[in-house]
Formats: sequence, structure tokens, C-alpha cells
Amino acid sequence: MCGIVGYIGHREAYPIIIKGLQRLEYRGYDSAGIVLFDGEDTQLAKTKGKVEDLKDKSKATISTKGTLGLGHTRWATHGIPNDINSHPHYSNSGNLVIIHNGIIENYESIKKALLKRGYSFESDTDTEVLINLIEEVKEKEGVKLGKAVQIALNQVIGAYAIAVFDKSKPDEIVVAKLGSPLAIGIGENEYFIASDASPFIEFTNNAVYLEDEEMAIVRLGKEIKLRKIKDDAIAYPNVQELQLNIEEIEKGGYDHFMLKEIYEQPRAILDTYRGRLLANQGIIRMAGIDQNLEKFLNANRIIIVACGTSWHAGLVAEYIFEDLARIPVEVEYASEFRYRNPVITENDVLIAISQSGETADTLAAIKMAKKRGAFVFGVCNVVGSSIARETHAGAYTHAGPEIGVASTKAFTTQITVLTLIALKLAKEKGEFTDSKFHELLTQLEGIPAKVEKTLESNVLIEQIADVYKDSTNCLYLGRGYNFPVALEGALKLKEISYIHAEGYPAAEMKHGPIALIDDQMPVIVIATRKGHYEKVVSNIQEIKSRHGKIIAVVFEGDETVTQLADHIIEVPETSETLSPLLTTIPLQLLSYHIALMRGCNVDQPRNLAKSVTVE
Repeated sequence: MCGIVGYIGHREAYPIIIKGLQRLEYRGYDSAGIVLFDGEDTQLAKTKGKVEDLKDKSKATISTKGTLGLGHTRWATHGIPNDINSHPHYSNSGNLVIIHNGIIENYESIKKALLKRGYSFESDTDTEVLINLIEEVKEKEGVKLGKAVQIALNQVIGAYAIAVFDKSKPDEIVVAKLGSPLAIGIGENEYFIASDASPFIEFTNNAVYLEDEEMAIVRLGKEIKLRKIKDDAIAYPNVQELQLNIEEIEKGGYDHFMLKEIYEQPRAILDTYRGRLLANQGIIRMAGIDQNLEKFLNANRIIIVACGTSWHAGLVAEYIFEDLARIPVEVEYASEFRYRNPVITENDVLIAISQSGETADTLAAIKMAKKRGAFVFGVCNVVGSSIARETHAGAYTHAGPEIGVASTKAFTTQITVLTLIALKLAKEKGEFTDSKFHELLTQLEGIPAKVEKTLESNVLIEQIADVYKDSTNCLYLGRGYNFPVALEGALKLKEISYIHAEGYPAAEMKHGPIALIDDQMPVIVIATRKGHYEKVVSNIQEIKSRHGKIIAVVFEGDETVTQLADHIIEVPETSETLSPLLTTIPLQLLSYHIALMRGCNVDQPRNLAKSVTVE
């Protein structure tokens, strides 16, 4: 969601903040703003639109070379996207300045009380309410800014990552976190504040990630001072050495991050199983599983919770776990799971999947499951993220930073991790022979090379995209392991091209969607020669007889579907279990090219955010 950047130190803050905001554009936003302080006064620029628009506007309003500043990219919640609702926000006196990621749920009652006490508001935001509450506390209680922030936050309900400064204290920024991520970069007599480490990686490799309900006073010439918001207890910063490099967060010669990340999948999959998969020895080594093996082997069931693309990865995992390891699996939308009073016992294992490790609904589901005694295992991509810290154990995907809002390599690396877990559990349970186990390990080891081969179809896929770029609807069909891939393919097309698309189990087509099929309806069918192939062929014939346009994803050498489909995209043959790692690649490329041809912003699609840190 919103992106936060702050700086206090000896450098000019403006270029650091602007570049930091550009690096956080992947989070999704509709407006941007910046405030600088030169020790005497502030200068502010904010606008609806992109960071480039902010740069243009800053030329007229920003002249100071201040060494303290805050910047923000806003994803609108309270109040429409416009200049006034954009952050930063001032308090009524103009002395306090804030940027905020999250939602203050009880802002309306606080606002009514402040209005009665003479406060006024320019914007419709909950954030302006919060900064005025902080100011009132500061004045009434006669306390410093840090204490005022702490007292005010104990009165609010919701989620937040905030950065606040007081014009009378030009050497200090106060930050706090609950639910939304916040990192503090530690340099030589300078500090950086950001939603993640990408805005300051070239300046320092040392960072502190705030825990929930922690606040920090960042003051020049002094060490970070951490406190617990609820009880004022002293907390001690855990300084981490960052494992990020600038090359990973730049486009590297590609036109878009999404295309770069699609092409990074062979390496990302390899990095994800590197050191874990020893095919020649017949070994899968995963510390999070090895140390908790009995929890998994004795589980009555596995519950998978996730959102969006991660939920689709969970659906693939359901097929894999039940087919190979013979463990019952339920896959739940985290947002529904947390609110429907689910039955959870101490004999359940909950696997939470999230690219960012900060997804609010998934985090809430984790906390609920832990309270009810379940063992919770996390699968995420971001080291040190909230989900990594909240779960009992877990496994990182090693996809590297994913900047494009539409997940690609997150999906395939999540499936890779989940496949490794399922294979290991199946072997421990004796569900298949050593030779079968070794065969599957060898096939998994060969997936990166097969993804490379699949990417060679890019030019063909671009040609197909040109044919269907003006479509208004699209249907994706798959069966078995590839039904979730159909869902994911439809999601990708919706996300970045804004074409209405639906994914369905192929057999369900006759129960409604077939009514939509005509000569204007492209239907993408995943028709590999493994698992229900003849049934899928029958579905294709039903589409053909109603003049639907068929784009089929098939294994190399397919003859039957090739004779029926209007377009064929081949992927190398592999086992049915591993086929989603290949069949999803053409669907990612198809969405990318269609979106590009329609003039859409493929990296920052409208209304979407990379890290959804509110409900």
C-alpha cells in the first residue's frame, strides 16, 4: 500500500526521498507528496498522480536544501485521490508534520471530538485527524513529541506506520508501527526511514525493522531509542545486515519490471531449491520442516491461508499435498477464514503464504490460528517480514525483490517451496518408492531449464496477443493441477490489461460459462497430455462447435489439440505434478503483451497495491 520515505542527516534530503519514492512505486499509489525542513521552516509539495508529477510540482514549491524530509506515496482509503488528501499532513498549528500508511478505524469519533474543541480539517483523511490528536495531547499534557505520539496511538484503533516531526525539534523524527511495515536504515550520522529497505540500500546495509506496537525516536548524534507503545517498556533494536543489492531493484535493461521478473523465473526457481534439493543423493533438506517434522506427519489436516496469487499457489499445493503426501488440505482466503469462526485444533498445521510477508488478512489469520493452538508455518519472500516473525517456522522463497505489482516469480517460487515440502513429507510417510521419489526430484531439478525453453515462445505469444488485445472478455480453463493455473492466468489478465477474465475448471464450463462462448470470445485452455487429457479435448470440441477462439497451452509434440485449436503454445513435457511451473509462463507473457498493446501501465496497474497492509 502507501510508501513511506524519510531522511535526517547531513545530505540533501530531496534527491534521496524522490528516488526512494520511485523505488516504492511498486506498492501501488494514486498521489504523492514531500516535505523538507531546513531548520527554520518547511516546504511542501503534493499532488494527485505519480512521482514524476510530484517532481514537476516541486520545481515551483521546493527550493530548500534541507537535510530533514518526509515523502509519501498514497493509496487512497479515506478521501478521494487529490492534492489536498495527499500526504504529508500538517497539524492545525503547522508545527507537526506526518506521513501515514494504514487506516485509523475510529478516526470519525476522534474527529468529531476535535471539531468540538476547535480543531479544523482541510482534508478528508484519517491521517490529518491523527496528527491533530497528537498535537492536542502534546499541548494538553505538556509532553515531548515522542510521548505525545505514544499517548495518541493508545487512543486509536487500526493499523499504521507513521513518521512525524516537530519543527521545533529539527534533529528528530518519531516513527511507529502496527500492522504496516517500517524500516530504519542506520548510516554514519544519518538515518533513513522507509516502508522497506529499497530506498536506502546504496547508503547503508544496516537496518532495524520495527515490530508491531513499537515506536522509535530517531535523533541525530544518538542511538535509536525504542519503546513499546502500550506500556512504555524499553525495546532493544535488532540491527540486521541487508542482503539486498541495487541491481535487484533496477530494471536491468528490460522495458518493465514485470517482464524482467518473468524472465528471472529460471534463476528464481533454482535459487529457491538450491541447497534444499539434492537430487543425486535423493535428499530434500529444509530446516523449518526437519525441525518440526512430527507436527506435519501427525497433522489431521493442513490449512493453507493466502490472498490473490498466493491463494492460487495454495490451490496448486492442495493437489500436490493430497496426491503425493495423502494429507487432507483446505485452502482458504485469509480474509474469509479470519471472520468465519473456523474450527482450528492443536492437531492442525496452518501454512500461510504471502509474497511480501505483510499481508494484513494473512497476518490476522496467523494470529488467530496460533491462539487456538495450531502450528503455523510461513512461506514468504521477504526476510524479516511480519509473517516471517509471527510464524512458528517457515521457508523463504528466494525469488529476490518483486517490484511489478502483478506477481509472477512469486507464484512459481511459492509452488517450488510447497512442492519440496510435499515431496519430503510423502517420502517420510512412505507414500512412494525411492525410484519414484528420485524421478520427481530429478524432474524438479530440471524445471529451470524447461522454463528457459518455454520463454523462447515469447515472440509467438506476442503475435497471439496482437490478435486478442481488443477483446472485452476472456475465459481460462484447466483441470486438476492446472485449474489453479487457469485462475492465475485470468487474474493476471484482469490485473494489468483491465480485460474481464474468468478462470474455471474445464468441466464446469457446461454449467454456465458456455453461454458466453461465441466467435468473439477467446478461450485459453491448458491441455497437457497428463491428467484428464481426453476430457479436456472434449471441452475444446465443445468450444470449437460454438465458434470460440481457442488458445491452447500443450506439451511439445501434441497432435490432437493442435488440430482443434486456433493457436498453440508448447511447453516442455514434465510430470503432471510439476506442470503448473511451466504452463503458467505463457499466460504471464500473454497478459504482459496484451496490456502493453492496450497502453496499460504493466508495472503499476490502476487501483492495485503490491503489499496489502489493510483489510
